[in-house]
Amino acid sequence: MSAAVLEVSATASAAERLADFARVTTDDVDEAAEQIGRIFCPHDLTPSRPCAAGFSARHNCAAFDGFSINYVAYGGSVSIDPGCLERFFLVQIPLTGSARIRAGAGEFDASPGRTASLLSPTIPTRMMWTDCAQAILLLDRRLVEQRAAALSGRAAGAVEFEPAIDLDAQSGRRLQTSLAELMLLAERLGPSGRLSPVAMADWREALLDHILNSQRHGLSDAIRTFSGQAERLPRALRAARDHLADNAGEPLDLVELARASGIGIRALQLGFRRHFGASISEMLLDMRLAGLHARLAQAAPDASITEIAFDLGFTHLGRMAGAYREKFGETPSTTLRRRVS
Repeated sequence: MSAAVLEVSATASAAERLADFARVTTDDVDEAAEQIGRIFCPHDLTPSRPCAAGFSARHNCAAFDGFSINYVAYGGSVSIDPGCLERFFLVQIPLTGSARIRAGAGEFDASPGRTASLLSPTIPTRMMWTDCAQAILLLDRRLVEQRAAALSGRAAGAVEFEPAIDLDAQSGRRLQTSLAELMLLAERLGPSGRLSPVAMADWREALLDHILNSQRHGLSDAIRTFSGQAERLPRALRAARDHLADNAGEPLDLVELARASGIGIRALQLGFRRHFGASISEMLLDMRLAGLHARLAQAAPDASITEIAFDLGFTHLGRMAGAYREKFGETPSTTLRRRVS
């Protein structure tokens, strides 16, 4: 962790963050529910004290492409009931106070330096915040589900995380550090500042990597299997997978793949099925589709989908479009329009 981030984490945890990005400042419960609901999602907000004594609400938000970093604080004790979030994932790291989180059938306490939460859009959630301020990362649901599809070899679909994040674990500390750095970056840029497309893409990659590879979820085992991490991978299969990835834009040549791995074609075919849960051709297609999705995520407005597809080894655009739609739930042109809009 950098000295600057350490200083922010140690000395400013109780101070208001992202003050230049103020979106909501109110002592009125109904106003808070309405305005914060517009930014996140509609929700029921109920103070535990009569007549909302001591209630206050603050929401500051720095928005980026596909994600935002937020500072949300409530004075007093409030019940927050959003039901299912639907459109996004939320990573909530407590800065002050405490929160009782109920996600699905589970319930746990979140507090600074100990436990954070990761709320999934399809799991009903209810929370009780007590004089609590949290740093909150919002990640677009489609962004997470499409990246999970690219990593797992599965079609895009609902991803549900274990909601409690252990901030004493190395992965929890890394996530907390990343959010502190993102918040500090936003504060330094200010509301008129802009991240370059490359920096924006780097941040998306880092955040997606943190949550999909560090926090347990429904596709964790599929990702481990498809990446060859589920068991010790024989050297020959590792060499074959690397060769396939390095030459994904070229026609599949099983003879060359067997030569690169040092074992026979039949052994390769059986090995891919056993260790990766996919055939060689299925894995190659998935590599190309994942590459196409990644390229479109960073493409210029005038990018040619046809040229990118041919560059990645696709030879039949109709079949490519069908496979892409089946995997990511949308056409390549829809992905491109959303990324450059």
